[in-house]
Amino acid sequence: MKHRSLALLPPLIAIAAALLLWEIAVRALNVPAYLLPPPSRVAVALWDDRAALAMSTMRTASATLAGFLIAAVLGIVIGSLLSTSRRLERGLYPLTLLFQMVPLVAIAPLLVIWLGNGIRTVIASSAVVAIFPVIANTLSGLRSADPHLDELFTLHHATRWQRWFKLGLPSAVPSMLTGCRIAAGLATIGAVVGEFVAGFGGASAPLGIVIMTSLREFRTEKVFAAVALASLVGFALFGIVNGAAHVAARRYAA
Repeated sequence: MKHRSLALLPPLIAIAAALLLWEIAVRALNVPAYLLPPPSRVAVALWDDRAALAMSTMRTASATLAGFLIAAVLGIVIGSLLSTSRRLERGLYPLTLLFQMVPLVAIAPLLVIWLGNGIRTVIASSAVVAIFPVIANTLSGLRSADPHLDELFTLHHATRWQRWFKLGLPSAVPSMLTGCRIAAGLATIGAVVGEFVAGFGGASAPLGIVIMTSLREFRTEKVFAAVALASLVGFALFGIVNGAAHVAARRYAA
């Protein structure tokens, strides 16, 4: 525990130093607050609007978590199905690249048409952005199984389920977890972009709408506050996935 606490010290020092330099530079150069507010003003905005921002953060966090879980489950299922057949992989894997290649801002309006404004579209946006790394890493991990063990399973007439559960899955777990780590960060991006297009206003507006509204009102300090909270959502999800990854890695290594 002490070792982990010490490991957090360097990044915390770097963040504190960056914020201090930011504060000094903005004040020394007399940069207008609507262009670049000092961190102290961002902190004041966080405190003054803490209740509303906390609600907005919970809205974005819930959509991000739902989108990530959908992406993780579907990504592992699709990657596993593609690994069962080279022909299936050659035929369908290029289609999965669309999740990665097509910009979300281009398909988000279509999601609004299909799903309407609100949380469903935001969750879908989050899942669409996050799913490809899970598919790619799952497929790669399952393909990396020991070929000698694969021959042994063939010799014993193992079923596809037995191959996947007893041979493919243990060798693919590290790759799957890597895909989920990447997806954790992307899910936050997808959720916020989805909120730009399909979010809803009012007291319970998510962070994406807070950012857009504050930008129109030239409340740049609140924009930075909302962006910082969205980043914390991403870091928190990544930390949860990373912790789960360590537990799963120890279990399969045992």
